[in-house]
Amino acid sequence: MTKKLVLCDCLGSQSLNAQTLSQSTGMTCSRLYSGLCMHEIDSAAKELASGDVIVACQQERARFEELAEEIGADMPGFVDLRDRAGWGEGDTTPKMAALAAEAALPMPLEKSVDVLSEGTCLILGGQEALQAASDLAEVLAVTVLMPDAENLPVDRRFDVVVGRLRQARGSLGDFEVKFDTLQEVIPGGRGDFSLTDPKDGAISGCDIILDLTGGTPLFPAPEKREGYLRADPSRAPSVARVVFDAAQLIGTFEKPLYVRLEPSLCAHSRAEKPACSRCLNLCPTGAITSAGDHVSVDPMICAGCGACSAVCPSGAISYDAPPVDTIFRRLDTLAGTYRKAGGTAPRLLVHDAPHGQEMISLLARFGAGLPADVIPLEVAALAGFGHAEMLAALATGFADVSILLSPGTERDVVEAQAALTHAVAGAASVTLLDMADPDALGAALRQDAPQPPAHDPILPIGTRRQVARLSARTLAPAAEVIDLPEGAPYGAVLVDTDACTLCLSCVSLCPSGALGENEDMPQLRFQEDACLQCGLCANICPEKAITLKPQLNLTDAALSQVVLHEEEPFACIECGALFGVKSTIERITEKLAGQHWMFDKPDAVKMIQMCENCRIQAQFHSTDNPFQGGERPAVRTTADYLSKRKDH
Repeated sequence: MTKKLVLCDCLGSQSLNAQTLSQSTGMTCSRLYSGLCMHEIDSAAKELASGDVIVACQQERARFEELAEEIGADMPGFVDLRDRAGWGEGDTTPKMAALAAEAALPMPLEKSVDVLSEGTCLILGGQEALQAASDLAEVLAVTVLMPDAENLPVDRRFDVVVGRLRQARGSLGDFEVKFDTLQEVIPGGRGDFSLTDPKDGAISGCDIILDLTGGTPLFPAPEKREGYLRADPSRAPSVARVVFDAAQLIGTFEKPLYVRLEPSLCAHSRAEKPACSRCLNLCPTGAITSAGDHVSVDPMICAGCGACSAVCPSGAISYDAPPVDTIFRRLDTLAGTYRKAGGTAPRLLVHDAPHGQEMISLLARFGAGLPADVIPLEVAALAGFGHAEMLAALATGFADVSILLSPGTERDVVEAQAALTHAVAGAASVTLLDMADPDALGAALRQDAPQPPAHDPILPIGTRRQVARLSARTLAPAAEVIDLPEGAPYGAVLVDTDACTLCLSCVSLCPSGALGENEDMPQLRFQEDACLQCGLCANICPEKAITLKPQLNLTDAALSQVVLHEEEPFACIECGALFGVKSTIERITEKLAGQHWMFDKPDAVKMIQMCENCRIQAQFHSTDNPFQGGERPAVRTTADYLSKRKDH
C-alpha cells in the first residue's frame, strides 16, 4: 500500500508543492490543509482513519497520536517539514521531498530489555540527605548512609546506617554496594540510638543511588549511569530536582540494547598478548571490559554513545539502535530524493536530540531557518557517526558534511573520525560546529552554494569497512595510497627482513587473517585490505621485526596477498623433502654442533638437518634412543611354570 503524506501549511506560513513531493517520493499527497491541528481536526481524523499515513507535522505529534488512539486508527508516521525545511531560506521543495522520503523508510524495531526497580534507594550525604530521605520516605524504601553518628534522626520511616562506602557497581535496579566500618541502628532503648559494632566488607544491593555528598562521583560519566543521581548539596534547586527524579524511578523500565557484539570478530587479544583496545580506551561509562581474547559489553551500563562502533576496526561492535546499515539507507534516500526533486548539491547537517533538534527549531521560528540546501539528519549518537558514515554521505552525493556537537558529545571521538575523513576527502569535506546559539548556527551554514559533486553517487551497501573503501575510491579516484593519521584502522605491515626469522607466530595469531603463510615454502604473506592495524603482530613478534603504517591502499593490490618476506627452504639430508628455513637451520646447526652436550656427536647434529619423519626414524633406530627400553624378557610358558614346581 502506498503511503500518504498529509500536508498542512501551518496557517499559510510555509509553501508546499504537493505535485513535486508526490513525484519525487512516490507517495500520494493529501490536499493542502492550513490548520489541521485546530479547526480542521475533523479532516485530520478522516486522514488518519484511511491508514498508512505520514503527518507532515512534528510539533503537534502528541495531539495526532491521541486522535488516532481515540478513533481506533493505526499510529501514523511523522515528519517535520516546517521547522527543518518550510521555514528555511530559498526553494526548499527538494529538501522537503528528501525528508519525506526518509520518513517513509521502514525502521527496525528497537531492541530492549526490561529493568525492574522496586524503589530501594541508598542516599549518601549529611543533613541534606536526611531531608531528602524524609521527602522520599512515602514513595521509596530509603536507607541513608551517614559519615558519622552525630545527630542521628529518630524518624523511623527510613533506615539510617553509619559507615563508609568503599565500592559501588551496577545500574538502575541492580546496584551492588560495599561498605566499611558499617554500623546499623539499634532501635530499642531510651535516649539516643545506639549502634552495632563496625563491620568491614558488608555488601548490599539497591535500585537507586542518590549522591548528595558533593564529592567525587562514584562512576565515570555519572550523568550517563542510569539510576545514579547526584547534586551539589549546597544548591537547593539541584537537590529538589534529583529528589523528584528519584521518586519516578520505581516500576518496570525498558533499557535499549544499543550495541551488538560479535566476539569472534574482536581483535582485542590473542594468546594473552594485547592488541586492539580502541573501544576500551574510549567507553565513557566503563561498560566495556576485557574478557580474554575479546571484549565484553555490559548492556545495563552502556549509555549508547556509539563511540565503540565508530572506532571498532573489525565490526565486532556495531551500533544497533538502529543498525549501521539503517544510516547508510537514510543517507542514500536523502541524497537521491533531493536530486530527483531537482536539487543539485545538498549539504548534510548531522545532529542529535534534543540539542540539535531544539537549535534547528529555534532558528526556524525566530530566525531565517536552515538554508534550502542543508538537509538535517538526526542520529541517536553523534559519536557513532564515524568516518565510514561521513565518507558514505559524501560519496552518495552530499557536497559536504557539518556535525553539530552537543554538550554531551564524546568530542575526541568525533574529532578523530573527522580527521580520518579529512585525510581521504579533504579538510573542507567535514566541519564540526560547536555552538549553542541558533543564529550562530545559521550564520555558519549560510555560505555560497557548493559545486555539485563530480562523481557518480554510490550505493552504500556492506560493512562499514567496505563502504568506507568504496567511498574513498569514489571520492579520490586518482589516489593510490593515502596516508592516514595514527591509530587509523587501515594500513600496512612493514617487516624488517634482516630481523625476521619466518617463525610465523604473527600468522598464527592474526585475528583478521591479513597475515598468511605458504605451505610449500617459507613465506610471510599479507593482504592489506584485511589488516585492522590492531598491533598484535608487532606485539607477538619475538624479533621485533614488525611495524605498522597507517594508510589506505585503494589499488587492487590491497585485495590480494603479497609476499613480505621469503627465504630458501632447507632440504632434508636423508629424503630431500623441503622443510624449515635454510638460514635458520644452518644457524642452529652452527650454534649447537659441538657446543651442546646433546649435539656433541655427528649423528645427533645430523638430526637437526632432517625433516620431521626422518628425524623420528633416526631417533628410533639410534643406539642411545632415550625412548628405547631394555631387552624384553622371554615370554613365560606353561613349561616354565611346571619346571619351577618340580624344582620345589
